Amino acid sequence: MKYRTIGTDPNTRREVSVLSLGAMLFGTATDEATSFAVLDRYVEAGGTFIDTSGNYAFWANGTQGGESEELLGRWRRSRGVGDEIVIATKVGARPLAPGTGWIDNAEGLSAAVLRESAERSLDRLGVSKLDLLYAHIEDPTVPLGETVEGFAKLVAEGTVGLLGVSNHWAWRVERARSLAVAAGLPGYEVLQYQHSYLRPRTDLPGALSPDGSQGEAGGDLLSYLRAEPELAMVVYSPLLRGGYVHQDRLDAVEYGHPGTPARLAALREVAADAGATVNQVVLAWLIGGELPMIPLVGASSVAQLEESLAAVELELTAEQRARLDAAR
Repeated sequence: MKYRTIGTDPNTRREVSVLSLGAMLFGTATDEATSFAVLDRYVEAGGTFIDTSGNYAFWANGTQGGESEELLGRWRRSRGVGDEIVIATKVGARPLAPGTGWIDNAEGLSAAVLRESAERSLDRLGVSKLDLLYAHIEDPTVPLGETVEGFAKLVAEGTVGLLGVSNHWAWRVERARSLAVAAGLPGYEVLQYQHSYLRPRTDLPGALSPDGSQGEAGGDLLSYLRAEPELAMVVYSPLLRGGYVHQDRLDAVEYGHPGTPARLAALREVAADAGATVNQVVLAWLIGGELPMIPLVGASSVAQLEESLAAVELELTAEQRARLDAAR
């Protein structure tokens, strides 16, 4: 396994594995025995960075979520896991009532919700401190200043270590971070967005906005990361939910443009050249790039996890990386 540091403050920064394990479906679609087996293998391989959310997976059984955190809590207790494993969770997208969606009915990012959600997560996970807490989705109904101050209070009290943000427009991330700097408060240091080797169309309305999806790492966000190298970038759905292997799973509209076949062809060529799977090449491309990223992978079996773990040791040559980057 390889590792990198996230965060800049010596009191809160953490060293984490360059491959993060997503626990979204643990305790619902993935049963407890399988979830425990995947978690055990991940830790055995040196993995130290697990991702969940207070609303996972509310859609599975018509709840408000929490099943994933609860399973991780049971796993931690049964295995005697301590603070050597960094568990990241999220706040903001929990439905206000069981059996409802989150798009128009999410808990949001008020100071009161931040505190209540953090307390629920602490209890479910069985920890005394949340290693990393993300603002899961935007909440335009709450002033950014209130969210910034609410997060900062949790850090000051020792309830939370690092702060992160996902699925926000880049300008709102910068504005929130600027407010934190101006007030001398801790701000977002870890970003989590969807990103992969294939490039989606950016001219399509998103679920929450007519201007596109806040969840995609567009050019503005990537440019921002280059200008702020102290920020860490975690990327979810890096394997496009199996789309590289089963291309019928790729959204025909989102990826239905001339660049997709060209990049898929380059990917297959490099995979054959490297003696690796296409999934492994994608993960290696993300981990070892000029703008290094931490892929967040899901696994519903140990075998799936093994493929991703092997990608950590795959070193793409300069020529292979150039071939991938040049495909249009």
